[in-house]
Amino acid sequence: MRGGTIPMPQPEDDDSVTMIRNIGPAMAADMARAGITSATALRAMGADAAYGAMIATGTRPHFIGYYVLHMALQGRPWNDCKGAEKTALRARFDTLKAGLADPLHDSAFERLLNEIGTGQRR
Repeated sequence: MRGGTIPMPQPEDDDSVTMIRNIGPAMAADMARAGITSATALRAMGADAAYGAMIATGTRPHFIGYYVLHMALQGRPWNDCKGAEKTALRARFDTLKAGLADPLHDSAFERLLNEIGTGQRR
């Protein structure tokens, strides 16, 4: 290259969370807000800790996002989660969500529904 240098890739570019299958810009933004900025960090945390951090920093809990993250870290298509595996992940998601009681995601309406015995909205 004349008169210039070839830009070297930054480590963040090579290790972006979006390099992991199924993780797009929206989920990457939620992760960044939670301080998860590299695929290496995400893999080290694991899906449960990462999703918990995302919820704690404002991501609205949603089961599909949770199991997509699990599939992503296994290198599997997002829609590969089925049957007993999906049922087990649902139980883990519910436990994770219950352990992270967040007033931002616990509306007065949901509390009222719980009081009359209809359970939490999913």
